[in-house]
Amino acid sequence: MKYYIGIDLGGTNIKAGVVNENYEIIAKATCKTNCPRPADEIMDDMAKVSLEACEKAGISIADVEWVGIGTPGIANSSTGILEFSNNLGFVNVPMVEYLSDKLGKPVYIDNDANAAAYGEYVAGAAKGATNAVAITLGTGVGGGIIIEGKIYSGSNFAGAELGHEVIQVDGPLCSCGRHGCFEVYSSATGLIRMTKEAMEEDKNSIMWKMAEADGHVSGRHAFNAMREGDEAAKKVVDKYIRYLAAGITNVINTFQPDILCLGGGVCNEGDPLLVPMKELVKKEVYSKNSAKNTEIVIAKLGNDAGLIGAAFLGNARSK
Repeated sequence: MKYYIGIDLGGTNIKAGVVNENYEIIAKATCKTNCPRPADEIMDDMAKVSLEACEKAGISIADVEWVGIGTPGIANSSTGILEFSNNLGFVNVPMVEYLSDKLGKPVYIDNDANAAAYGEYVAGAAKGATNAVAITLGTGVGGGIIIEGKIYSGSNFAGAELGHEVIQVDGPLCSCGRHGCFEVYSSATGLIRMTKEAMEEDKNSIMWKMAEADGHVSGRHAFNAMREGDEAAKKVVDKYIRYLAAGITNVINTFQPDILCLGGGVCNEGDPLLVPMKELVKKEVYSKNSAKNTEIVIAKLGNDAGLIGAAFLGNARSK
C-alpha cells in the first residue's frame, strides 16, 4: 500500500492527512494557524502535523511517497514558491524547499481551490471526467479547473479565480477591488448581505425572528423563511439563484466541461436551490442545442476534498 500526505493550509487551521492509494484518509492531525506570524513558524507546524498524522496512521514519514500542499494564494507549482497570499500575509515564501528539507520528501504545492477541485476529480463527484470545473460557494467563491486531467493554473499560476468575473457592472464592491463580482452575489457572504438588505426593507419578515433566535443573520434564514411562505425571503432566494445561474452559465460557456461540481454549505439546501438554478442555466447556456452538455453535480468530499487533492498533487504534476 502506498501512502501520501495532503496538507490543507488555511488562515484559521493547518490540517494534514495521510491518504492511501485508494484515496482514503486514514489519519488526520490539525493545529491553529495563528496568523499573522512568520512563515517559518507556520511551516514548522505544517511539518509537525504531518508527522502527527503519520503517527496516528501507524506509519513513519519514510513510508510516505510525497507531500502535497493546498494553500490560499498564488502558489507557483513550478518553482515551489508561494508568491502571494493575502490570507496568510506571505510574499515569495519558498514553501516546497523548506518542507522538503524538513520532512525529507518530495513536496508539491498548488492553490487550495485547485487542490480541492483535483480531489473531486480523482475521488469525488467529478471522477471519470476528462474536463471538469469545481466551484465552492463559501466565504468567497473558489474555483478549480481540470483540463485533460491536469490542473489549469494559467501562465502565472493565478488562474481559475472564477469568483472574480464581473456579472454586474458597478455592483457592490468585492474584496478584490472590483465591483459586481460573481463572488459578491453567490458566496455565503453575498447571500447574507442580500438577506440583511431584504430584512431592512421588510421589518415584518420572519427572518427577523430567525436571526434573533440564532443571534446572527445566516445564509440559511432566507431559505428557511421561504419554506414558510415569507415573501421577502422568497425574493432573496430568487435573486441569489439568478446570480448563481448567471455565473455558472459564464463558466460553462467558457470551458464547456464534462462536469461542473458545486460545493459549499449553501448546496445543502438541495432542490429549492438546485432545480431552479439548473433550469436557468439550461435556458441561458450557449450550448443548449448541443448533443452533449455539462452535467452540474454536488461535491461529494466536503472538507476532505482539499486534503485528498493535495495528497495527489504529485500525480497532477507528472502528467
